[in-house]
Amino acid sequence: MTTVATNKPVDVANRLRPVLLHLNRHMRREVLTSGVSAGQLSLLGQIEGNPGIGVAELATREGMSMPSVCSHIDRLEASGLVTRRQAERDRRRVDLEVTPEGQRVLKVIRSKRTAWLTARLSKLADADLSVVAAAIAPLEALLAQAE
Repeated sequence: MTTVATNKPVDVANRLRPVLLHLNRHMRREVLTSGVSAGQLSLLGQIEGNPGIGVAELATREGMSMPSVCSHIDRLEASGLVTRRQAERDRRRVDLEVTPEGQRVLKVIRSKRTAWLTARLSKLADADLSVVAAAIAPLEALLAQAE
C-alpha cells in the first residue's frame, strides 16, 4: 500500500523529522576528529556568537543545567578553546569568550560540514537544489519561532 504525501503539517513533520535527524547525525560525525563533543561544539558556537555571554544565559539558551554547562566549559577552557573572565560591570558574573584556537576549531569543523553537505547537494538536479534552497528561509522562520 502506497501512502500519498500531503501538505498537512503532521504529515510534513513525519516526513521531515527523520530526514533532519539523519542529516544531523552525519553533521555530528564531522566533529569526531576535532577533540570536542557535539555538545561542546554547540556551546562554543553560542559563545562565539555572543561574546561575553555568562554561564547562566548560556545554560538557558542551550537548555542545559548549570552544572552540565560548567563541566563542558571546564573542558573547553582546559583545551584552550574558551576563556573565562570576571565581568567588569558585575563582579559575581563570569563572561565567556572563544580563544583564537577555539575560533580555529570552529572554522575547521564548519568547513568539514560544509564540504560534506556540498558534496551531497552537488549530486542533486538543479530543480531539486532550487527546492532545497527555497526551503531554507521557511525553516529559519520555524527556528526563530522556537527561540
